[in-house]
Amino acid sequence: MEKRFYRHNVPFALECGEVLEEMEICYHISREYTAEKSAEKKVVWITHALTANSDPTDWWDVLVGEGKFFDPRKYTIVCANILGSCYGSTSPCSINPATWKPYLLDFPKTTVRDIAQCHNLLLEHLGLEKVDLLIGGSVGGFQALEWSIMYPQKIKNLVLLACNCRFTPWGSAFNESMRMALYADPTFEQGLGGKAGLAAARSIALISYRSFEGYNTTQAESNEDCIFPQRAGSYQRYQGKKLVDRFDAYSYLSMLNLTDSHNVGRYRGGVEKAMEMVTANTVCVGIDSDGLFPTCEQKFMAQHIPGAKYMEITSAFGHDGFLLEWKQIKDIVESENLI
Repeated sequence: MEKRFYRHNVPFALECGEVLEEMEICYHISREYTAEKSAEKKVVWITHALTANSDPTDWWDVLVGEGKFFDPRKYTIVCANILGSCYGSTSPCSINPATWKPYLLDFPKTTVRDIAQCHNLLLEHLGLEKVDLLIGGSVGGFQALEWSIMYPQKIKNLVLLACNCRFTPWGSAFNESMRMALYADPTFEQGLGGKAGLAAARSIALISYRSFEGYNTTQAESNEDCIFPQRAGSYQRYQGKKLVDRFDAYSYLSMLNLTDSHNVGRYRGGVEKAMEMVTANTVCVGIDSDGLFPTCEQKFMAQHIPGAKYMEITSAFGHDGFLLEWKQIKDIVESENLI
């Protein structure tokens, strides 16, 4: 996979009403791709989750890479970094042309619908007429569903993993708790990093991503007689630091706001009518232990997207199963002849 950039030099109007005078999208694409050869291979477009980047060989390496199921030598594989993320696309880390300083908290709020529009701009820039398989999990699923509604003629096959059609109050409650953690760190509003707040926010998020069984299996104390258990707490601190070392607190806030915006029914007469607009051959995949996006939500999508099918994977690791249960995902794509 090769890292590239698309610069959109025309003002980009955001759904919130603000405008980005210029915009850059960082993306990864199969190294062999050229516009002249674009019709020779099927196109697999992967939409990434909250804090991932545009290189799926980094975070989905069990599925994507040379010799893997999604082989970039066999398919034209594309993954674009979300607007607002700190992995190369225009974000709070970018220089605001009005001030010549990083946007930080002045970065405008973006929506999932904005991201879908960005994906379509990139598709057109690459000279690709359609996507043979669009696949995404969690926030990646939000993008994939929205894109399939906005531009249904562009998407042939669609796989929605561990997501829903409208973000729930349950999810927004986690998001608000994470925003509170960010703002509780005084350095955040001061523009000095907010690292402690980001670590705490990540700790909150992780609980929603995992499961009762997963924690009790992997974080149990080896000494059953210990008075004050430490292992689970140490794991939370470790994961908080791990995110601080690779992500940005202001981009994290942008991602939380983006997630809250997810509602395919907005200005479309409700989610049921919106999902009727999808024409792609669709498979909605749930995870039996997912507490953040329980399987009832994927079943609901499958009931309202024309011709869609519901399938379920088994995992002890909750929502994060969409990243870990790669073999079951591979089997679903193969069995349904989606690529």
